[in-house]
Formats: sequence, C-alpha cells, structure tokens
Amino acid sequence: MYPVLFRIGSLDITSFGVMVALGALVGLWVFRRELSRAGLPDAALDAAVYGLVGGLVGAKLLYVFEHRAEGPFLGLLLDRGGMSWFGGFVGGLLAGYMTIRANGWPLVPVLAAATPALAVGQLLGRIGCFLVGDDYGHPTSLPWAVAFPQGLPPTTERVHPTQLYEAAFLAVLAWVLIRWRTRGLDDRKVLGRYFLIAGLFRFALEFLRVNTRVLGPFTVAHLFSLLVVGLGAAILLAPRTRSETAVRARA
Repeated sequence: MYPVLFRIGSLDITSFGVMVALGALVGLWVFRRELSRAGLPDAALDAAVYGLVGGLVGAKLLYVFEHRAEGPFLGLLLDRGGMSWFGGFVGGLLAGYMTIRANGWPLVPVLAAATPALAVGQLLGRIGCFLVGDDYGHPTSLPWAVAFPQGLPPTTERVHPTQLYEAAFLAVLAWVLIRWRTRGLDDRKVLGRYFLIAGLFRFALEFLRVNTRVLGPFTVAHLFSLLVVGLGAAILLAPRTRSETAVRARA
C-alpha cells in the first residue's frame, strides 16, 4: 500500500486524494462524451461539477457521522481517507438534481448519461481506498488476501480486499452501461438498472466489509443500499415523462 505518494513541504499528497481527483477528471470526460452521444447540451456538464462538490462533502460528512465514536470531529474530517460512498451518492445526486432542475434540462436523460461516469469515477476512487488501506473486509485465508499495516485502521491480519472486489465490479458495470447506451436502450431503463444493480452488489459486499452494525447484522451502508435498490425499482416502474419522450424522439 502507498498511503502517501510524496510531500510538498508539510503537505502530504495521498494516493487516495490523487485517485479521487483522477476519478473526477475521467468521470467528467466520460460524462461529456455521453452527453454528446445523447444529443444533450454540453452545458449539462455543470451538473457533474456541482454533483462532484456535493458528493465530496456528503461522502466526508457521512463518514464522520458513522465513525464519530472513533475520534474528534476535526481529526475525522481531515483524515487522509474516510469517504462514504453513500454520503457521496446522496450529496452528489442532490446537487446534480438541483442543477438540472434549475437549468430546465431533462432529468432522466441527463442522469442516465452520467451513469457510466459515476461507475468509472467510483472505480478509481475504490483503487484509492485500496492504496490507502481504507474500507477493507474481514479476515480471510484466501490467497489474494491483503494486510494493511498502515491502513485506516491498521491491520496486520490478511483481509478481503473488498475495495478491489468493488473496483472489478464497477469496471464491468461501466462497460455494460456504455454498451446499453450505445445500443440505444431507453434512458429510464439505463438509470433504473444502474441503481438496482449497484445497490444489490453493495448490499451483498457489505457483509464482507468491516463496518459498524446499526440494525442487527446490517450497517448504514446496507440500509442505503436498500434505498438505492428501491429507487432503481421505482424508476423502472414509473411512466415516462413528456420531456423524456421528446428527447427520445430527437435521438
């Protein structure tokens, strides 16, 4: 693991921070390409920029809330890792939603165009989690198990590298989403399936991860996963809006 790549004076440049920044840049590039593919305005890229800011804030705040018993607020807030995907999901979705609505862009088509970018950005972020030793799983004797002696928290036991499990899943998901969109699959189906599949995978993966149980065997991430699954199902079952029909007709 490589928690700190290099230092500039007293400032540590962490592998996690670099991978998150790279994920944001690559995600923006993928999103712009998908907007162009769908014939949507390039200005809708603003939704991703505001969504990125909202996602980073939400990811850090939910992490601090989940781990509030483990240290002082400021220490957790400035931790070199410590980002909750579901906090980022909610914060990013709200910021993106408000930006889309404020500009009058079609909601479902823009969000559907963002799904491959979300998967790619999260994939790179999960590699950052692995490099910094955050969000790993329970101990295991499997041959690919990894120890994180400088992790968050440190462990000398060999554990499930759940960050890499999720990164591999997200690589496949991103490929599938781009393939669906290339073939002209309905935007609502792309968006609904993204939420449904991502939520189900994370719900299953959470049983392998080291995390605080808040409701029987379930963690906060379990509960958020169920909400994401429910959102995906609702999107798939809801009727198409007039703006979606108009965008589909132009495509």
